[in-house]
Amino acid sequence: MSLSGIITALATPFAANGDLDLDAWQRLLDKQIEGGVQGVVVAGSTGEASTLADEEYDEILRRAVARIGGRVPVLAGTGLSGTARTVALTRRAARQGAQFALVVTPAYVRPTQEGLKAHFLAVAEEGGLPVVLYNVPGRTGCDLLPDTVAALAGHPNIVGIKEARGEPERMAALLPLRGPGFAVLSGDDGTAARAMLAGADGVISVGSNVLPAGYRRLCDLARGGQQDAATAWDARLAPYHAFCGVESNPIPVKALLQRQGLGHGLRLPLTTLSAPHHAEADRLAADASALEALSSREAIAA
Repeated sequence: MSLSGIITALATPFAANGDLDLDAWQRLLDKQIEGGVQGVVVAGSTGEASTLADEEYDEILRRAVARIGGRVPVLAGTGLSGTARTVALTRRAARQGAQFALVVTPAYVRPTQEGLKAHFLAVAEEGGLPVVLYNVPGRTGCDLLPDTVAALAGHPNIVGIKEARGEPERMAALLPLRGPGFAVLSGDDGTAARAMLAGADGVISVGSNVLPAGYRRLCDLARGGQQDAATAWDARLAPYHAFCGVESNPIPVKALLQRQGLGHGLRLPLTTLSAPHHAEADRLAADASALEALSSREAIAA
């Protein structure tokens, strides 16, 4: 399966008592497929993977694979701070049916570029899944530099990168690495349209949890080179881009999903959305249905 277009970094719905809400999970998966997403990430940082017990991780991944039924790729978040543990989790994800591993740079330990290279090569060679690199320095404390990505991109089992740095210079440095065996994906909703207009293959998105058809429309326009239409549609989505960053991810997006009846909150140490943002959450959640319907109509008309 190819990696392109809109890929949703799924939030994990919890019930009011903190348990997994498996009914909401299946409805969220259905919402994504109906909205036209082209891939999903299970148990990434948006999915609060660090709070999931082993059996919960296996359960939501297994259910996602079964529910999606091969229609789009399922990526499993498997990146941990230690290489051996990352390899082990990648193997577990493979046993549950994931097609790709999304492997974030090791958080907190701040390895050198040589350490990062050795880490990703070990996961690619021993983990049993094709690896998508994930660079998000604001969360991990280390930056996977383009030269290191270039050294890794030639490995047959390293198939792409999710780059969350939004500077155009960073995307420009990565885009020459694109090819049949290596995808360059934005990991930043707010600059994804610009990245795709410049040639990026797609975006791994947070906002598409709430607006899968809306973000699919953005990707179709931007990847089709329709600059004016993509810029205009991006402006419609801009309030959602911005809102998803008003507090630590996934606090804002889960507030929107809760208002759509998909889950009841987060697990500590994350807490619910602060009161000053409630009115905006109410407004955006109320507007989402109309925007999704408009997205679908415009896609059909195109």
